[in-house]
Amino acid sequence: MLKLIAAGATALFVTASPLAYAQAPSGRASERLTAADWATLTDTRITLVKAALQLTPEQEKLWPPVEAAIRARAKDRQARIGAVEKRTAELRDRSRIEVLRERNPVEFLERRAAALAQRAAEVKTLADAWKPLYQTLNPEQKRRMAALTIFVFREMRDAVEQRRMESEEDDDD
Repeated sequence: MLKLIAAGATALFVTASPLAYAQAPSGRASERLTAADWATLTDTRITLVKAALQLTPEQEKLWPPVEAAIRARAKDRQARIGAVEKRTAELRDRSRIEVLRERNPVEFLERRAAALAQRAAEVKTLADAWKPLYQTLNPEQKRRMAALTIFVFREMRDAVEQRRMESEEDDDD
């Protein structure tokens, strides 16, 4: 059981860590993940989560849609981060005053709404993929999945907080 928790914790750490790593402030371009890095992280995350759940042969049959949804979500996340990096690079070439003068809050809200709608659809697809498998998990598997989920959310929260703190430090400079 301890090995499973350790494997799950590792999986979730690997799952959450790209958030801070891939979205590092612009001065750290050398720290950005490559497509191969993303693929490796996704493969590792899938392998570790699957290992932590210890699926039965019957449950294994329900795994492919879950894996496909995880991969699609990772690919979409990578595309979103790429789009943000591109937009940030475009804005970086202009002065702050120019950016402020030309900002359009309506366009910002439209972009934000579209991004949230896309992410909502991705999460719904992931939930729909997990549902049949989750219904077959035994109580111990459900406990491990719950522990993994809590760990991921904590890691994500910590990564976001770390990024916010780094951003504030950069602004102070």
